[in-house]
Amino acid sequence: MKLIKKYIEKDLSGYVKLQLEEEEDLWHCYNLISVGDQLTSSTVRKIQKETATGSVTSERQKLKITIQVTKIDHDSESSLLRVSGSTCVENKYVKFGSFHTIDLEMNREFQLQKQEWDMISLELVKNATDIGQRADVAALIMNEGLANLCLITSAMTVVKSRVEVPVPRKGRSTSDNHQKGLENFFNTILQSMARNINFDVVKCFIIASPAFVKDKFFQYMMDQSSKNDLYKVFKQNKSKFVLTHSSSGHRYSLKEVLSDQVIVQQLANTKAASEVKILNDFYDMLKKDPNRAFYGYEHVKKANERLAIETLLVTDELFRGKDVKTRKKYVDLVQSVKDNKGDVKLFSGLHVTGEQLSKLSGVAAILRYPLELEDEEEEYHPDESENGDDDNSNNNNNNNNNNNNNDDDYSSGNKNRSTRTSGDNEDSDDNDNNKGNFDDEDYESFSSNR
Repeated sequence: MKLIKKYIEKDLSGYVKLQLEEEEDLWHCYNLISVGDQLTSSTVRKIQKETATGSVTSERQKLKITIQVTKIDHDSESSLLRVSGSTCVENKYVKFGSFHTIDLEMNREFQLQKQEWDMISLELVKNATDIGQRADVAALIMNEGLANLCLITSAMTVVKSRVEVPVPRKGRSTSDNHQKGLENFFNTILQSMARNINFDVVKCFIIASPAFVKDKFFQYMMDQSSKNDLYKVFKQNKSKFVLTHSSSGHRYSLKEVLSDQVIVQQLANTKAASEVKILNDFYDMLKKDPNRAFYGYEHVKKANERLAIETLLVTDELFRGKDVKTRKKYVDLVQSVKDNKGDVKLFSGLHVTGEQLSKLSGVAAILRYPLELEDEEEEYHPDESENGDDDNSNNNNNNNNNNNNNDDDYSSGNKNRSTRTSGDNEDSDDNDNNKGNFDDEDYESFSSNR
């Protein structure tokens, strides 16, 4: 990508003018453009004009329009990036506020304006416009009947061609049929390589397969290079080819291929190799010393608060969300790690390493020293639990004894109550008898006293 002009104010508002030069630039723009930005670019629109006689004519005219972005679509297979939004600058041919879609194409300039250029966006512009960050690795992952031709860049892994040709098995057919099918398969791969690989850019070409399929293909390629002038470029660049093992012919086997030490040495000067090395270092640390390998936003954030992060690994997918708060919290995390003298590695979601990191929540960290986070949940102590059970059993025994004593007191109280009741009854009978012994004089005396 070519940087034509850059103008950023002190409050971080401003714009950049860029020009797309290769397919990888579309992926950088997809990560750079956000909802709410203003995009200015030239496009072709159908303009209707009314003549003096009242008839209406239409013609296609090249216009420059500015839209406020509401949607971004990227298709890596067709190398297409479409940006949609409503016009925010008046134009005599286009109504203000009307909805339009701009297709960003190669060698066409465009201007991107943001209200705030954060650190991630500025870093992305810097890396995308650096000529030293270009792709220079190709890989052919194959098995009998299946092959994936890939270009490995600093930001993504692009499958340029997928070849599937039926190859008869040796056990079910004659060896001649098997050999013819295999040669047809190899020839199809050579045709695809001739169309998609530019050896002026590619510094290393990896051929990987299970068993001896890669060796047979390499020998067939060298033989055809001597016979056919169309394939002589392969023999001229024979030193760039590296043969290694893979578990299958599918694209996902590329991760294990890039982890091979022979391949790492061949890719020593590429950014793709450095990302693979860092991710492998994280996995090794996770096995050997888990307290120095954290992943997940909350754990990484706590490690950063204690100034423990040595290397932060984060995918670009986390900065591409529509939620401004989510983007800002990850931008703040990256900025804080850099302020604390930590190293930050940004992984692409389309790269094989970025896909692996995305499975670990998209953010991870290698720490300077082991760190143990306190568990918020209460820990279970068996000894304390057993002691607690003994105490409960003693309390239960005491409660039982107290209950027995209370029962004894209750029964004795019932006896006393029964004794008092019988005494009361006798007194009551005596009173009744005495009441019946009142004579007339006593009654008159009692009445006069009342």
